[in-house]
Amino acid sequence: MNTILTVVTVAVVLSIAGRASAQARPYPLESIDGLILHNVVAEPAALQGKKGVRISQMGDAAPVDQLAAIKGLEFSNGVIEVELAGAPAPNAPAGARGFVGIAFRLQPDNKTYDAFYLRPTNGRADDQERRNHSVQYISHPQWTWSRLRQETPSKYESYVDLVPGVWTKIKIDVSGNRARLFVHDNEQPALVVNDVKTGAEGKGAIALWIDAGTVAHFRDLRVTARER
Repeated sequence: MNTILTVVTVAVVLSIAGRASAQARPYPLESIDGLILHNVVAEPAALQGKKGVRISQMGDAAPVDQLAAIKGLEFSNGVIEVELAGAPAPNAPAGARGFVGIAFRLQPDNKTYDAFYLRPTNGRADDQERRNHSVQYISHPQWTWSRLRQETPSKYESYVDLVPGVWTKIKIDVSGNRARLFVHDNEQPALVVNDVKTGAEGKGAIALWIDAGTVAHFRDLRVTARER
């Protein structure tokens, strides 16, 4: 009996210690220190009285991948939380939506990664079809939004209420080949992906992500890693 109690006690202690060690690692993003820029420009900037960084595309032509990676951070499974805001740039093309999000499991080529992103101007559009495309999962380079929409309509995108240029909280929970996107502190996910394309063992960097014609702001990034 004493042996059983000892084993149970040790198991409980180890479980508590494991939970305690899984602390969120903060990245305030109040400067561009620690950011590795790829096809973007960045600078410290405040939005609605909150400090953060502003990210926009470099030059007039919009490359496929526009990223600001967090230096020295490798991620496989866990939770990514951040506040972000996206809006079309003043000279953005008509199809710009203020695309803004987070890439994860980013590889050194800056082309291979998974990502969740928002289309803020779709959130309150009068066109219901546009509303249904408010949040999106992609996995570059193979699984672009256009391919996913064509081959599996509505499976990797969904609706959530969004406003351009306004701070929006998102949380990404990744476990093996399953990932969920939460928006606005909602208890239920806005989008569920059960076949993350980088696979159950995927790992890599985390990056701030934008797409064509976007001016974005990011602040208060927190990353909590876990085994699975």
